[in-house]
Amino acid sequence: MNTKEEIKNYYLKEFSLFDGEFNITFNILDINVEKMIITVAVTKAGKIFVTEYDLKLDKENNLYFQYGVEYTKVNVEDFEKIED
Repeated sequence: MNTKEEIKNYYLKEFSLFDGEFNITFNILDINVEKMIITVAVTKAGKIFVTEYDLKLDKENNLYFQYGVEYTKVNVEDFEKIED
């Protein structure tokens, strides 16, 4: 993931996660690979907030971030395009 065009392809892609209590939806707003930060809109329990997470690389060089107190691994590749 080196080009701005590749990063643009992730914009507003969505990923859903159940944390045992709530369904959580993440939407990618920005990925900064130079600073290794992802900015996402998080929807949880009817509330929406924007936050940043540190990006990490796994053994296969896939980007991910960790969410919540259990540090749940969220792979950037698992995000999908929002269909109307």
